[in-house]
Amino acid sequence: MTTPGRADVIDAHHHLWTRSRHPQPWIDPTTMAAIDADFTPADLAPVARAAGVTRTVVVQANSTEAETVDLLGVAAADTLIAGVVGWLDVTTDDVTDRLARLRAARGGDLLVGVRYSVQDEPDPTFLDRADVRRGIAAVGAAGLAFDLLVRQHQLGAAARVARDLPEVRFVLDHLGKPALGGTDLTDWVRDLHALAASPNTTAKLSGLVTEVHRPAWTSDDLRPAVEHALDAFGPDRLMFGSDWPVCLLASSYRRWIDTLSVLLAPLGPDEQAAIWRRTARRAYRLAAS
Repeated sequence: MTTPGRADVIDAHHHLWTRSRHPQPWIDPTTMAAIDADFTPADLAPVARAAGVTRTVVVQANSTEAETVDLLGVAAADTLIAGVVGWLDVTTDDVTDRLARLRAARGGDLLVGVRYSVQDEPDPTFLDRADVRRGIAAVGAAGLAFDLLVRQHQLGAAARVARDLPEVRFVLDHLGKPALGGTDLTDWVRDLHALAASPNTTAKLSGLVTEVHRPAWTSDDLRPAVEHALDAFGPDRLMFGSDWPVCLLASSYRRWIDTLSVLLAPLGPDEQAAIWRRTARRAYRLAAS
């Protein structure tokens, strides 16, 4: 499928892992059999390039600096990967020093962002903590984006931290994981708009197929989330992400990108181009290809 604006696509969100080096204990071998395997650049390249993707951003999956160092090394040796969003414990008081060590590693110049798994924190106000905000501010001061991995009930706190730290570039992963498939989205829509009210925020159209929670999903199941995101952020602050290989739990790489093409069809070529590549390039300050 070819659509206006869909050329030289940047996939702003995918993962890679080799479990012997970096275990992924969250993968249940029974319910997640489709991703109970290793996924390498050699596995990604053919499916991404077949879908028109020319550059990608790989995002941490294991909450260790060791994985980030390995991802930077992989990116340095791979022409497809343009940037790495690594992991860092933002609750520590030496975030700036830790970032300096990561940047000194092989491929360190490809570090474009940091992510912390806020979604796993039981406190919905985790992002309001002074130590967390100090760490996130240090990420921003280093010229890096901060990826917000939050669930729907944590979006309110995400909106507050983005408002209170205007110097930090925030990127919302998976639209805050809205509960799709018939659940009331009123609170999610309210908090999504609150986050988008801060001009230092962007969001990824990613991870939606695994939020439907039923195998026979259609584009109509995803349409409300995409339309609300467009209303809140506009095309110039949205970007495409595959969430591969996690997407394989519900969709092939190609099916998701083609579905998104259908959902974005009402937009003009320039608006689509923003989502397919321009927003990711700006949000992560990716080097020119």
